[in-house]
Amino acid sequence: MVPDVDAPAEATDGPSVPAYGPVDAVLGYALFYVVVDRVTPTVTATFAGVLSVPPSTVGLGLAAALWFVLATTAFDQLRRQLAALGVGTADAVRRETARSGTLSEPQTEFYLAALLVGGVVAVWTFDTAMRSLPALIRVVGTLDPGAFVPREFLTVATFFVAFAVATHALDRLVVGAVRQWLAD
Repeated sequence: MVPDVDAPAEATDGPSVPAYGPVDAVLGYALFYVVVDRVTPTVTATFAGVLSVPPSTVGLGLAAALWFVLATTAFDQLRRQLAALGVGTADAVRRETARSGTLSEPQTEFYLAALLVGGVVAVWTFDTAMRSLPALIRVVGTLDPGAFVPREFLTVATFFVAFAVATHALDRLVVGAVRQWLAD
């Protein structure tokens, strides 16, 4: 039986500070940076030709996207942490507060299992997914459905889902441990 991981911990009510999300956000941005770094040559070559713009303009757009996502991620995490402290509001934090506290033992076991499975699958598919991304970008950029390789798409999708599961579970475990430490 799968534990209700979103239900409040019964006997372990505790603080709802820090809010969930910072570990997930940092690792998500790090992955975004790695992906942009790996696909920049392909994106630059493909879209410079398709859009008839200089490659430096496409590169500038990618750099601007990195800074925009960094600023947005930092602002969102600041807003969420302040909302957990009662300063401002955030719907996601408000929902978390309703089920605040530390993780129960079944929740901890569930997140450990999710971290293990997601982490192993993410590590196993990382290299293949990063090699497949440029080809998928070329398919999108040139609108050439004949070049689409379903196996590459499935590998990339599997990697991103596994990475998301692993980082979400790690975030819950780390924040849950901090909450437990603060409750003691």
